[in-house]
Amino acid sequence: MKILVAEDDAVSRFMTVKALEQLGYACTATSDGHEAWECLEQDGFDVVISDWMMPRVDGIELCRRIRAVEHRRYTYFIILTALGEREFRLTGMRAGADDYLAKPLDREELMLRLVAAERVTRLHRRLEVQTAELERLNREFFESGRKDALTGVGNRRRMQEEIGAFEATLFEAKEPLSVALFDIDHFKRYNDTYLHLAGDDVLRRVAQVLSSHVGEPEGFYRFGGEEFLAVMRRPLGDARARVEHMRAAIEACQIPHVANPDARVITVSAGVAPVEVAAPAPLIDAIRAADEALLRAKRAGRNRVVASSD
Repeated sequence: MKILVAEDDAVSRFMTVKALEQLGYACTATSDGHEAWECLEQDGFDVVISDWMMPRVDGIELCRRIRAVEHRRYTYFIILTALGEREFRLTGMRAGADDYLAKPLDREELMLRLVAAERVTRLHRRLEVQTAELERLNREFFESGRKDALTGVGNRRRMQEEIGAFEATLFEAKEPLSVALFDIDHFKRYNDTYLHLAGDDVLRRVAQVLSSHVGEPEGFYRFGGEEFLAVMRRPLGDARARVEHMRAAIEACQIPHVANPDARVITVSAGVAPVEVAAPAPLIDAIRAADEALLRAKRAGRNRVVASSD
């Protein structure tokens, strides 16, 4: 255990440190509560043995400060004082102290307190580890609930949660936003020809390629079936150029699709639309406009990008 001693009397401080060393404990000694608090701020300690009466910051105030810092790992606090009356002991306990030692210091009594301190601190460390693991699992559960299980990109839930943040950017930062909706061409024919497991591989590959062109803090989501949605922080013209690059990247993968009558490989069609500040529901209305543009792209022969303004 790491032990910190706070004692303003030089003789008492020396005796306390000597007793700890004889019991096999390494410790750091300070001359008052203020100096002890500075040490605690720089480096955590498992146990604090503090005198009650000290200049600047006394033992009770030091204990209160330690207990007030909720994020700090638990510190076992022992009050060391010549005040033996019961009322003073209760004052120390109510301030957050775990135990007390009366002066003059008795080495066996000190050993008993340290045995209890070691048990309590070990329990708290175990709880810290378990709490950290629980928090990690909760984060993983939270993230998994917002990822599409097949492709690993954001799902509809994440999209709905992040719409507010994108709209806040639109209104507050005045940054332009555009959305693009992608659809894999003749995907039903692909599944009918190569079967659904192969179709799953295609969905994963397409999601990987498309999402690699969408960076933070933009968004990319599986919209449903073989459709994907991208939210880009750029005006319509720039967004259209990027989406065209994404479309070409999919075609360049040369994934065979003999049932695609036009290209004989996997291709995507896309619709792009700007997010209008004046719209009643800016993101939702833009997605609807991109969906209409996507429909026009498919009617025009697929494997192309159409903007809502075209």
